[in-house]
Formats: sequence, structure tokens, C-alpha cells
Amino acid sequence: MVYASPGTDASTDPDIDKNIRMFEQGHLPNPIASDSSDKSKGKLGQKTLRRLAQNREAARKSRLRKKAYVQQLENSRLKLNQLEQELQHARQQGIIISTSDDQCRSTSENGALIFNMEYTRWLGEQNKLINELRAAVHSHAGDDDLQSIVNTIMVHNEEFFRLKGVAAKADALHVLSGTWRTPLERCFLWLGGFRPSELLKVSSSSQARLCNRQQSSQEAEEALSQRMEIIQHSLAETIASQLGRAGAGSSGNAADHTAAALRKIGTMESLLQQADDLRLQSLQQMQRVLTTRQSARALLLVSDYFSRLRALSSLWISRPHSKCVDIDTVVTDP
Repeated sequence: MVYASPGTDASTDPDIDKNIRMFEQGHLPNPIASDSSDKSKGKLGQKTLRRLAQNREAARKSRLRKKAYVQQLENSRLKLNQLEQELQHARQQGIIISTSDDQCRSTSENGALIFNMEYTRWLGEQNKLINELRAAVHSHAGDDDLQSIVNTIMVHNEEFFRLKGVAAKADALHVLSGTWRTPLERCFLWLGGFRPSELLKVSSSSQARLCNRQQSSQEAEEALSQRMEIIQHSLAETIASQLGRAGAGSSGNAADHTAAALRKIGTMESLLQQADDLRLQSLQQMQRVLTTRQSARALLLVSDYFSRLRALSSLWISRPHSKCVDIDTVVTDP
């Protein structure tokens, strides 16, 4: 989907149009300095030609980067398929898996490890794309160039949600715990990721029309949060009732309660997928509501928000511990 900037108007100057046609044919016109007006038009024509040349070169480089990125995604997919085949071959040979319990545990651990590695790779590529977008915005690149980079970032985000979906099928609790993120980011986690309303709140500084989207997103978040609370409450009751029957000597009931508890944990995978769908919809809504340039600025704001969370988390972890207050030296007996 291509967005047109409302501030971009086509030139109606016949001299500029003539210069553009000559430029496309490979001939650069020489401005005729007959008077001050002709000089002004000539300078304007040369400026337009230079801008056209810069935009076309930027578009060419953007297409090459996008092609390279698509190829990188394809290579990652092939490597992942190869790893899965090797794991499957190892299971068949009895090298890794010996029992069904071990198989489930190994599959879960491998899925979590692969996701952590893929997230690290994804985040590095995301930072490169954001830096490219920031440079394009600061250099006042054309809307076509900005749109190309924005679209690439959107595709990159969709790839992340696909990776999360695969990881959730292998181990929903790993995705919910957010151990693949920094400690401070985990403090703000909502169902394994960011709150869509927070994303729209950060982006609403670019466009007031996002406020209504933010309200509807909060309502959807509340509905999913309530469902998660119901699952957690039901799971706690199931575990408690299982403990209450521990002395009854009925192994059949205990097995039934354990199976029921596992099913409740399994339903969390569905909630994770719905939460990620809501997050992706918020990104897509933001892109639909905003113009190309506004979308670019909004993506930069969102990226800066999460970058600061990661930076603060790193500063907290690396802080001088000698300056920390030792509670044992503060608390004294009355």
C-alpha cells in the first residue's frame, strides 16, 4: 500500500518539466541567464534534477537492500529447516531422545533456544533498518524511499510475530515469561509482549487520530487480560484441589487433575496468539491512519522507546554495587 504525503505537490513550471524530460533522456540543460527570472528558474530546475537523481539512487539502493533482506530471511528459513531435520534424524537414531518425556523436554528446550537465537538476529536487523529509516528522515528523502523502508520494517515485524507463534507452540510458558528480553522490558510485558495501546500512545504524538484506536485497543487488552486471569484462577484451583486429594490414595483422580492443569496451560498458547494478532493489527492500523512521513516518525518513536528500556536495563545491571544500600546494615533491632 503506497501512501501519498499531503504536503507533496507536482511542479507546474514548464521549464522544470522540460528539464526533467531532458534529464530522463540523458541530457542536462544549461540554464539561460537572460534575466533574474530566468536565472531563478534555471537554478530551480537544476535543484529539481539533483533531487530527482538523489531520489532515484536512494530508491535503487533501497531495492537492493530489500532484496538482500529477503534473501537473508530465506537463508534463515533453510537453516532452521535443516536444524529441524537434523534433530529429527537424531531422534530416530536414539541419540537425543530416549523416552517420550525426554522428547517433550528436548523439543521444548530446542524450540526456546532457537527462538532466543532468532530474536537476537531479528533485533540486530531491526536496529539496522531503524538506523536506515532515521537517516532517510533526517536527509528529507522522498516519500517513495520512506515508504519502501517502512514496508520493509513492517514485513520484518510480521516475521517476528511468526517466529513467536512457532516458539509458543513449542513452549508457551517460555514466551510468556519473556526471558528472551531484558529485565526492565519484562517489567512491562503483557502476554509475552508490549501492550498495543502503549504503542499507539507513543505514536499518538504524531497524529491525534490514533487516540480512538488506542481506546479500542485498551478494551481488547482488558478482555484478553480477564481471560488470562480466569485461566490462572482455574489453574490455581485445580492444583489446590489436587493437593487436597493427595492423601485420598486415588491415583486416577490425581492423573485427571494433572491432565486438566496441563490443558489449562495449553490454552495460554491461544491467548498468546491473540495478543500478538492484536499487536500486529495496531502496527497495521498505525500505518493506515498516518501518512508515509508520519508512519516513519512513529516507527522511530516506538523504536526509541524500547531502545531506552533496554539501555536503562543495561545501566541498572552494570551499576556499581558498592553504592547500593545494604538492607542488613540499615535495619537494626529496636
